[in-house]
Amino acid sequence: MDILSPPQPQYLRLKRFIVEGIRNGQWSVHERVPSEGELTRRFGVSRMTANRALRELAQEGVITRIQGVGSFAAGPKSEATLIEVRDIRAEIEARGEVHDSRVLCSERIAAPAALAEQFGLPELAVLFHSRIVHCADQRPLQLEDRYVNPGVAPDYMELDLANVTPHEYLMRVAPLERAEHRIEAEMPDAQTARLLALAPGEPVLILHRRTWSRGEPASIAKLSHPASRFRLVGHVNPVPVPSLAPVS
Repeated sequence: MDILSPPQPQYLRLKRFIVEGIRNGQWSVHERVPSEGELTRRFGVSRMTANRALRELAQEGVITRIQGVGSFAAGPKSEATLIEVRDIRAEIEARGEVHDSRVLCSERIAAPAALAEQFGLPELAVLFHSRIVHCADQRPLQLEDRYVNPGVAPDYMELDLANVTPHEYLMRVAPLERAEHRIEAEMPDAQTARLLALAPGEPVLILHRRTWSRGEPASIAKLSHPASRFRLVGHVNPVPVPSLAPVS
């Protein structure tokens, strides 16, 4: 190092230590890395310094922090394709991970005015509603909050949603005609943070999706994901631009 270079801040030293440990295999994917207390004792730094190092590594996607449990080496972020409407189970299993889910609710509701309007139904019309946490290798990856049009998918309430995903059923009974997407990032409420096992201060990446089948709105879903473990990707094919031929 150049002797004129200023000393490196301690938190950067801690970050480099953890990054190099993950890179050389000292900590495998999903394996626990040193805690704030362990870093404090090993390097003789303050707890604030150790916290900053771990917090920044979590924000950069290098580690995942679970409140009350610890910090873990993160694997590559899970991806979902924006253009294709794919099943979360298929997305997870395509990466060689095991999908499982926990059904939080499955119910009939009277649609409030704003929701009824999105479905083109009268206010207080019956809608089906479900909330499910989808996990990859037992780690929460998606909180699915979905409303379904009974006229398009009449047997939705009869499904065993722990074993059949809403997507699987809807693609079978209500073939996709078109889809509308909206993406947001926001800070989660306490319940969402708990269900997705988010680190303190970790945002969620939300995909709002409305689908149509046979000319009718079929489903409206809010799909929330841990921002540190998930990303949305898309591919756009440019529209060919016609060449300009000289006028004869």
